[in-house]
Amino acid sequence: MFEGSSDSTVLFCVAPDVSNETLITNSYETFASVSTLLLDLAEDLNGKNRDIALAIHQLSELGVLLTAKLLDREAPCTS
Repeated sequence: MFEGSSDSTVLFCVAPDVSNETLITNSYETFASVSTLLLDLAEDLNGKNRDIALAIHQLSELGVLLTAKLLDREAPCTS
């Protein structure tokens, strides 16, 4: 459902020919951005809402760690 798709319910899609490295890198950057946004949000919250935001942050940090490990395995930096 990418090129010339007639499905009008699809707003966003991932290019079918994108590389694994690109997918992993973008996943990592997305998780990292979510983590940062959640920490900023948690600063403005109190009580249960703050606890929930920090719990979601912790889950997103787990996503950062997992995708970072995958990126290291699949596309190691060569310097």
